[in-house]
Amino acid sequence: MKLFKTEILSLFIIVFSYPTFVLGQNKNPINAEQMMIRLSEIAIDSLYLDDYISILKIESEASVRLEPGVISIYPMFQKENPTEIRILEIYANKEAYLSHLQTEHFQHYKTTTLHMVKSLKLIDMEAIDEESMSNIFNKLKK
Repeated sequence: MKLFKTEILSLFIIVFSYPTFVLGQNKNPINAEQMMIRLSEIAIDSLYLDDYISILKIESEASVRLEPGVISIYPMFQKENPTEIRILEIYANKEAYLSHLQTEHFQHYKTTTLHMVKSLKLIDMEAIDEESMSNIFNKLKK
């Protein structure tokens, strides 16, 4: 019986430490100096707000889930003015961004929402503290 408990404990340790081991073996670590960070400021026609948000949610989820180079596509709106959308976009590098623009889900988003957008401003940003950025995402795992 004691041997059986030891085997179960060993199996438990292997199963629950495997994701950490695999993540630690990442063959393509993200280089913070190469990251592309952008804020998108988008004004939406209020007549289309619900439709726009629905399409945006699908696009942002697919981008993060399907594209390894997409670190964040985090849409939000201003509390006082929900037609004012902001998106925090973080890509592993410029190549990941350019690849993202070619994806089917992004092309669908862009073509189906074009008439809903009153204005679009893309603001390229630079991280102030690249080293602590990974801590932000690690906190979300807890």
